[in-house]
Amino acid sequence: MKRFAYIVVTFVLTAFLFPSIGFAQEKKSELADVAKSAILIERDTGAVLYEKNSHEKLAPASMTKIMTMTLIMEALEKGQIKWDDKVRASEYAASMGGSQIFLEPGESMSVEEMLKGIAIGSANDASVAMAEHIAGSEEAFVEKMNKKVKELGLKETHFKNPTGLPSKDHYSSAHDMSMMAKELLKYDGITKFTGSYESYLREGSDKKFWLVNTNKLVRFYDGVDGLKTGFTNEAKYCLTATAKKDNMRVVAVVFGAPTPKERNNEVSKMLDYAFNQYSTKPLFKKGDSLAKVKVSKGKENKVDAVTDEPISLLTQKGEKLDEIQQKITLSKDLKAPIKKGDKVGTLVVMNKGKKVVESTLVAKKNVNDASWWELYKKSFGLFTKVGK
Repeated sequence: MKRFAYIVVTFVLTAFLFPSIGFAQEKKSELADVAKSAILIERDTGAVLYEKNSHEKLAPASMTKIMTMTLIMEALEKGQIKWDDKVRASEYAASMGGSQIFLEPGESMSVEEMLKGIAIGSANDASVAMAEHIAGSEEAFVEKMNKKVKELGLKETHFKNPTGLPSKDHYSSAHDMSMMAKELLKYDGITKFTGSYESYLREGSDKKFWLVNTNKLVRFYDGVDGLKTGFTNEAKYCLTATAKKDNMRVVAVVFGAPTPKERNNEVSKMLDYAFNQYSTKPLFKKGDSLAKVKVSKGKENKVDAVTDEPISLLTQKGEKLDEIQQKITLSKDLKAPIKKGDKVGTLVVMNKGKKVVESTLVAKKNVNDASWWELYKKSFGLFTKVGK
């Protein structure tokens, strides 16, 4: 385990007091009365604004693809794959039923086109093709999915495939799905796909394919730009939706609504409630540098510790301003090589001694191993300074 050095920085912000979460009793029964489970969170803080049976394990159907898209975006950010990489559909990937873009065995599309098919058209064949491209096989990709679940600290999710097609021991919960959505939304580019109402694949050919978003709220609710619907006979109608207005982004999850109309209605009510009752104060953007971390045996001695996601404070509208404290904890005895995106510290924002935000700080760039000659020169320079 790495030891940590502690840096505490206190400052007075014109910021918002973290709210006591809750709302009028009459509102509670109106938000998600027909769904099996539901949750409403503010994205940056993860604060729960409403929940109903949110820890019940249920079939997530195609909302599973939120994790599939998370791993795709993660691989893109780390440089493991590129947007224009060609992805070949195996015979197995092309055999997927349900929602699909009708890939033929051996057909190739770019990563961007595959992601478009997944995000807009909920394509099972594209999901499996991308799983095989990233991990070598569907099984290996599912291992990565479940590993990510553990990394996020989720206890009510287990995946058996990257599509959400019915399978024994494939389950999640409204709480866990909201946390996966929170993770996916770290990647700014994802809503370009999930927020598109329609698009096309195979343009310029006689096999031109029209994609229409399965999430109709991206067209009919102002501010909605994702994320993923789901339906099977077992799961019924499900939706993880996100919307942004002004500075605030929220995530609403519904499992097991009887009809798509009722599903969309309940999500819309949750979104209405969030935007009517709450607001946020942005503190940091993703990628803001908050400190420098020492690195031993590297080509560089330090690396910037940057925010891994947007950081905001949440308030009920009309809430008074207050004094906020920031605490930065940096990794100690960090040794090269360091990869861009590796965890190098933690940011905690506190209000009146109460933790209201906790987020990971990551390395801004790669720090490669120093050669023996570079280490020698550094050591020689140190001895020279000591001699003076």
